[in-house]
Amino acid sequence: MGVTAPGGFRAAGVVAGIKSSGAPDLALVVNDGPSRAAAAVFTSNRVKAAPVLWSEQVVKGGELDAVILNSGGANACTGPEGFQDTHRTAEQTATALDVSAARVAVCSTGLIGERLPMDRLLGALPAVVAGLCDTGGAAAAEAIRTTDTVAKTAVVEREGYVLGGMAKGAGMLAPGLATMLCVLTTDAEVPQAELDAALRAATARTFDRIDSDGCMSTNDTVILMASGSTGTRPDAREFAAAVEELCADLARQLIADAEGASKEIEIEVANAATEADALEVARSIARNNLLKCAFYGEDPNWGRVLAAVGTTAAAFEPDRLSVAINGVWVCRNGGVGEPRELCDLSDRHIHLVVDLAAGAETVTVWTNDLTKEYVHENSAYSS
Repeated sequence: MGVTAPGGFRAAGVVAGIKSSGAPDLALVVNDGPSRAAAAVFTSNRVKAAPVLWSEQVVKGGELDAVILNSGGANACTGPEGFQDTHRTAEQTATALDVSAARVAVCSTGLIGERLPMDRLLGALPAVVAGLCDTGGAAAAEAIRTTDTVAKTAVVEREGYVLGGMAKGAGMLAPGLATMLCVLTTDAEVPQAELDAALRAATARTFDRIDSDGCMSTNDTVILMASGSTGTRPDAREFAAAVEELCADLARQLIADAEGASKEIEIEVANAATEADALEVARSIARNNLLKCAFYGEDPNWGRVLAAVGTTAAAFEPDRLSVAINGVWVCRNGGVGEPRELCDLSDRHIHLVVDLAAGAETVTVWTNDLTKEYVHENSAYSS
């Protein structure tokens, strides 16, 4: 049930007519409390959509009653009028729920540079409010899809409390979150400061470590709300680990559904001098289109891996680099290793290991291959 798996939450998803396809496109998640504690992380893109600018402000209060989300339009790069549209959405949602607009977050996803059809969006508010129920998580997750082929939900259970979540995203997946909207919920009683710390740590190690195409969205939003309905006050470290487990599950679902992908590529950079070095190397590899095309063709072209590593400022000696592809060490100490013909790339999952032999830090980043379907999806997107 995703966001409604924890107690204290209701959700709904309806057709507002924002999408020309007639698919569900308006979702609402409501926290019935007794706690309204909330935290959020947003895109680091300097070009931010109107809903991000609005939600950044409201979440500063540390409490949220609801999140209203639409697909079918990003409401990004729409000027002052677009911000007013977001403001109206929050105000009318708040009126319908009898709460303050200052505690209603707004999220949008879809095509950049076009105003939302506000008559349709606002006209559907009575239906989405009427549809709210404690089993509505699946409908809400369905309503936030854009190019996603499947809805994405996850649940993590701990003794005395539950966490749930939903996410959308299938392209523009790059550090700075991903092209994603994500709502996470828990029925644990957690102070806002602990929510914020847990969410920031989790996103840094999960959503910020998937990199499909090197493109960063204008609308990325991850919101975590706690209802406190169970009265359970978890240990801060235990709770943070649970949030990270939930985020990791959703992040893997995002990369698995990346536009046109036929391979999920796990890039493990080992024995780096620092974590920052390992991340820089992993992201350079994840964004190397030549390598991504090679993996699409099931070609274990490890020379492209070394070329990507060499573009970074990480500490390493070229003659100590080693590379393994699905367990076959095709490169050892900067030269030829085991025969590349031993690599079997027929499965969807590819595990790439790069040993920098420069320290003790290890980082994993996930990406996917570059396919003809990806090009088609993104060349035909507007139509």
